Amino acid sequence: MIARYDRDGRLLWSLPKGHLEADETIEEAAVREVEEETGIRGRILAPLGSVDYWFSAHRRRVHKTVHHHLLIAVGGTLSDGDAEVAEVAWVPLDEVTDRLAYADERALVVKVPELLAGTV
Repeated sequence: MIARYDRDGRLLWSLPKGHLEADETIEEAAVREVEEETGIRGRILAPLGSVDYWFSAHRRRVHKTVHHHLLIAVGGTLSDGDAEVAEVAWVPLDEVTDRLAYADERALVVKVPELLAGTV
């Protein structure tokens, strides 16, 4: 999990996310963003689903769709080296939903146990 400070100075925990670069696929971007934001190299096990939302930036409303994936760690070291990330943490699966700040991400994470049962 990653944490960032919001505009009110609150530390909010969320799942790693980012944007597509050049000719990347959604899956390639997911793996890259997780590594950039957490220091962990991962391999995708399954898609988790998408989150669709709006936010304001530079006096305009921006629409964003984030495609989340379940990854297994294959290397790297947990690190909050990304300037946009305040903290990173390994969190036991049964505690993730309690820590996540956003309901839409909590709804995705509840699928993980059944995905693991069928994937790993």
